[in-house]
Amino acid sequence: MKANIFVNNEKFIAGMTIKDNAEHENNNMALHACENPDHIVENRKKLAAYLHCELDDFVCTDQTHSSNFHRVTLDDKGQGAFRKDTAIANTDALYTFESNVLLCSFAADCVPVIFYNEVNGIIGVIHSGWQGTVKEISLQLFEHLKQVEQCNPNDFQVQIGAALSQEKFEVDEGVYIKFKDLGYADDFMYYNDQTRKYHIDNQQTVKKQCELAGIPAEQITIDHTCTYVSPDGFSYRQDKKSGRHLSFIMKKDA
Repeated sequence: MKANIFVNNEKFIAGMTIKDNAEHENNNMALHACENPDHIVENRKKLAAYLHCELDDFVCTDQTHSSNFHRVTLDDKGQGAFRKDTAIANTDALYTFESNVLLCSFAADCVPVIFYNEVNGIIGVIHSGWQGTVKEISLQLFEHLKQVEQCNPNDFQVQIGAALSQEKFEVDEGVYIKFKDLGYADDFMYYNDQTRKYHIDNQQTVKKQCELAGIPAEQITIDHTCTYVSPDGFSYRQDKKSGRHLSFIMKKDA
């Protein structure tokens, strides 16, 4: 089982699975983008064993490029883990206070965000494709955590996972305008005269959203691996039949 582990200490384990041609469908983790659902369940079971948990501990969503988020309780355990139709509907971010629950987010080029709060133990995952970014899903969730869950933004550690690089993320004017309208993404875009396309750094835009929520820049880490270029990456832009990485976090028992 191949995965990049970003955090593994006495409190939390977090990471992102990567492509592995020794596994079914190259270690694809997504039931919504697979050839055989049984393969995905088997891959997920191997991940569970690797993380010393059960597949029943996974919580998955039906991602729709929304800005919707969900607070996970123990009753949610197993949702979307074995079957696509049991996933939490129309949701692109999860957070929880609970231990021994593996929060899951799927991506192939979109920006995965994994976070934890060192003081109160909140953990979460966010799926921020460009549509989620222009809807400010990360900023909205962190504002919610500050206001509703009484989190101090200084207590968060954020990991931004591998995604499509700025060089490979080329868009037409319509998408450029949406980012321009955010009012803070100008430094993360450039125009290519040869191709007449705009290039956007979605990871840096998401990082900025975390900073706007008050999270210190030095507590936000970016994995600059490009999912399009890297042999470890699933890229929807490169291959429309692409599998998906699973970004995950779990709080361990105290």
